[in-house]
Amino acid sequence: MSPLSPRLPDEVLHLRETLPLKPAAVPLRGQVVTLRPLVLERDLAALHALSDGREIVRGDRTIAPYDAELLIWRYMFEGPFESADALGAHLQAQLDAPNGLPYTVFDNATDQPVGVANYLNNSPRDLKIELGSIWYSPIAQRTHANLETTHLLTGHAFQLGYRRVEWKCHAHNQRSRRSALRMGFTFEGVQEQHMIVKGTSRDTAWFRVLAHEWPQMSAHQRALLAQTF
Repeated sequence: MSPLSPRLPDEVLHLRETLPLKPAAVPLRGQVVTLRPLVLERDLAALHALSDGREIVRGDRTIAPYDAELLIWRYMFEGPFESADALGAHLQAQLDAPNGLPYTVFDNATDQPVGVANYLNNSPRDLKIELGSIWYSPIAQRTHANLETTHLLTGHAFQLGYRRVEWKCHAHNQRSRRSALRMGFTFEGVQEQHMIVKGTSRDTAWFRVLAHEWPQMSAHQRALLAQTF
């Protein structure tokens, strides 16, 4: 019987045995942001102060007190967090994940944290990995922070040899869905009743980019990064 599809090259199949289940913790630097593997002792206080709704003052920018549940945490698995310790427990679980890696996103202009992004659900055996549990303080929303973070994480995954990078979000999260499409991900559909989150049923919208699509997507993202707000 003929196989359903041609056998993959040996060098591709070899990667299934060599890529670690937990992604290697290497920093990734761009023009706007730098991603550093999250360190609670270094990052927690600043991340909590930037995500709990209090006023934010950074240089000549001020963010008035805001609704953290609405602007950051509504579609996340947990949050908002009243205390730094509660946020720390949430982030520690991400650090402990056997197949994931959280990054703190630092603004290059100030060298201060602005959010968190994760590699999730890493599956070296299938050469696929997910970008998720991504959030940004209002100080970084509507800037190039998310775009460049996604560009850095996606490009790094394909450099390592992955064939597929996934992006998933709550189906009601229109902002995330628009962002995924704007950055060049392909919409694959909605998985209904996929999860129960915060006591409610979550339908999940799925997006992806494949390795052979990355050069075009990368060029598109670089063009977006060259634009000014």
